[in-house]
Amino acid sequence: MVQINPTTAGRSRPQANGFELFVWYLMRVTGVALFVLALAHFSIMHFVFDPSKQDATWIADQRWNSLFWRSFDWLLLMTVLFHSFMGVRTVLLDYVHGVRSRLLSLSFLYLLGAALFVMGTAVVLTLPTPGAM
Repeated sequence: MVQINPTTAGRSRPQANGFELFVWYLMRVTGVALFVLALAHFSIMHFVFDPSKQDATWIADQRWNSLFWRSFDWLLLMTVLFHSFMGVRTVLLDYVHGVRSRLLSLSFLYLLGAALFVMGTAVVLTLPTPGAM
């Protein structure tokens, strides 16, 4: 059981080396990456381009017609998926104590994460480009 110290904020760093320490560091890295990617996305979509001229046609013609923007949006989506699912994994490890319940809930979480990863990747890769129709 993790002891909570009221003077610290957040989850404490795991003492042992291994997978949990790797996930702990990865959560911090993806958190910073999310901050940068989301801020860049917001700035580009609301300051660089005029939001009043952005509709589905603009997104298909301008934004999604570029490999760079598809890659950027895919990276943002995958970072959000990874960070959120690893966060839910941490919550499950903290609050689900039964071995069978933990196995079932983590299995469901990993299957759902894999399915969303495949669906998100399929959407980004298969959206038609304007010249392809």
